[in-house]
Amino acid sequence: MAIVKLSATERRRLSAFFTCLVLAVFAWLFTTMSNTSSFTVKEVLSYKNTPQKRAFHSLQSDTVNAMMQGTGWQMIFSKMNNENKIIDVDLHPLENKNYIVLSSQLKQINDRKEFDQQIISFSPDTLYFDFSDKAVKKIPVKLLTDIKYQHQFSQSEDVSINPSYITLSGPRSVLDKIKEWNTDTLILDSINETVKTRLNLQLVKEANISMYPKSVEVTIPVDEFTEKTVLIPVKLLNNLNYDNVKVFPQKVKVTFTTSLKRYAVTDDDFFEATADLSLWRDHGYNTLPVKLTRFPAYCKIVKIEPQNIDFIIRK
Repeated sequence: MAIVKLSATERRRLSAFFTCLVLAVFAWLFTTMSNTSSFTVKEVLSYKNTPQKRAFHSLQSDTVNAMMQGTGWQMIFSKMNNENKIIDVDLHPLENKNYIVLSSQLKQINDRKEFDQQIISFSPDTLYFDFSDKAVKKIPVKLLTDIKYQHQFSQSEDVSINPSYITLSGPRSVLDKIKEWNTDTLILDSINETVKTRLNLQLVKEANISMYPKSVEVTIPVDEFTEKTVLIPVKLLNNLNYDNVKVFPQKVKVTFTTSLKRYAVTDDDFFEATADLSLWRDHGYNTLPVKLTRFPAYCKIVKIEPQNIDFIIRK
C-alpha cells in the first residue's frame, strides 16, 4: 500500500482546512440550536381551588403533554432534566361544570413560568371529571415505626397519638374504602428514653380528598427493663368427670422482664397459669403443659419452671 508523503506546506494547508471545517460545523450547530422551535415535554398537574361542595374524580392521567416554545438548547436541557415539571390548574370552574379547558388558563400558567419557557398548547387540552356526593369521615391513625432500643430498654406502655383520628373529606365511595391512615415511618436507633415527636402523615395521593390535620404528636414511653420472678398457682381446666385432682407442684415459677417503673407493683395477681386436663383424657398425656393465659402487657416471659406438671386423680 502506497504511503502519500506530504510536504510541510501541504500539511499546514490540510490542518487549516480541517480547523475551518470544525469551526464551521460548530458555528452551524450553534446557530441552529439558538433558533426558536417547538418541542413537547410532560407536565404534572397540580390542582388548586378545589370545589367545596362537590367531590370529584379525574377521568384522565395526572400528566399532560405540553408544547413548549424555546431554543434547541432549552429543548436539550429539558430532555436531560428528569424531574417532574408541575403546573397548577385552577378547579374553580368545576363549581358549575364537569370539565376544565387548560388553554383557557394558559396565561396564568405561563405567568408562573420563566419567560423563555412558555407553553403554547396542551394535549389533551380538556380535562374531564366525575362527581359524587361529598362526605366527611374520621379515620384512625396508624403509627409506622422502625425503632431499635439500647440493651435492656424497650417500650413500657401504650403509644400515645394526638390526635388519634384525622378527618378526611371527599367522595363517599372512596372514603368507604379507607379504614386507617398511616404516618410516615418513625426511624430511631439506640433509644434509651421516652420519645416525644411530631410526625407527618402520609400524603394524600388523590386530588379529590382533603385531610386535616397533616401531622400528629407521638409519645412512646421507654424504660429500662429487668428480670423478676413470681410464683403463680396453676388453675386446672376441663375437670369435667373427676372431683378430686391433685397437681404437683401447685405453683410454677415465672421469670419475666418488666420496666423498673412497674417492678414493685407487678406481682402474681397480674398472672394466670392453667393446665388442661382434657389433654390426659383425650390424648393420654402423662403430664400437663402449663400455659400462661394472662400476664401484663409489655412484660416478656423469660421462662416457666416447671413447664409441665404431674397430677393424681382420685375417683
